[in-house]
Order: sequence, then C-alpha cells, then structure tokens
Amino acid sequence: MEHQIILESDVEDVETFAEELRRVIPAALEAEGVGLPCEVDVLFTDDEGIHQINLEQRGVDRATDVLSFPMFEFTPGQPPAVEDAELLDPGSGLLPLGDMVLSVDHIRVQAEEYGHSRRRELCYLAVHSVLHLLGYDHLDEGPMKRQMREREEAILNELGITREI
Repeated sequence: MEHQIILESDVEDVETFAEELRRVIPAALEAEGVGLPCEVDVLFTDDEGIHQINLEQRGVDRATDVLSFPMFEFTPGQPPAVEDAELLDPGSGLLPLGDMVLSVDHIRVQAEEYGHSRRRELCYLAVHSVLHLLGYDHLDEGPMKRQMREREEAILNELGITREI
C-alpha cells in the first residue's frame, strides 16, 4: 500500500531524519493494520516553533517533543479499513490521517538524556505520533497508557529499532 508522507521543515539538517520517517511511518501504519492508503503531514521544527504551535493549538505554553493532530477519531486497535473508504480524499484517494510536528531540539536532548541515538528517539516519537493519529492516548497512567506503550515497543522491535541503536 502506498502511503504519502509529506515532510516540511523550518530547521536545517533534517535529511537523515526525513529518510527515517519515510520508512518508519508506513511501517507503523502497516503494523497497526491500516487498510487504506494514508497521507501524513510532518513538520520538523525547533523548540521555539513547537512551543508556538502548542500555545496556539492547545493553549499549552511550553515546548514539547512531538505534537499530533489527528483528522479523525479512531478507536485504538481498530484502524481505518477498506469499509472506511468514504473517509478518503476524493482528489488524492488517500486518507488524510493528520499532522505530526517534531522538535529536533527535543530529539537531540532526549536522545542524550535517555542514552540512545537520535535515530531511535526520532523513530520512537514518530511511532508515538502515528498511534495518536490512530486514536491511542496516554492521558491516564492506567490501561490506555500501557496499551500505547506496548504497541510502541512492539512496532519499534519489529523494525529492529532498539534502545541500543
């Protein structure tokens, strides 16, 4: 299935990050069993840029690592399937899944803080965001968060992206 990953950046030196996302996002969609071709829009920015977006869109006055803005409300573990074809954009034939915003500043800092590579941090945040676009959430410390964390680790393990990488 051909997904379209649209990448934009208002920061420099994200070419290797962009290559990773073109691989990881479709793999995460496949791992979740998404049965329709999707479009995901990604913006690479810095802490200042994501802070501004977080403030404008969510009323949260701080920078963060990743923001996800889903176009639809899906149920975790029940991805869009062929029977949801009415959700496809008539012009592109793709499901506009939503937007992902990544702070390269946070990726660098958190990779160092957690003792793994920037690549691993980027891939983790991308998978995390894809799951948000598919209806997963972690607002509580209970079953929803546990379900999301289990899916994140399973997908990253399938891709061979371990904490050592």
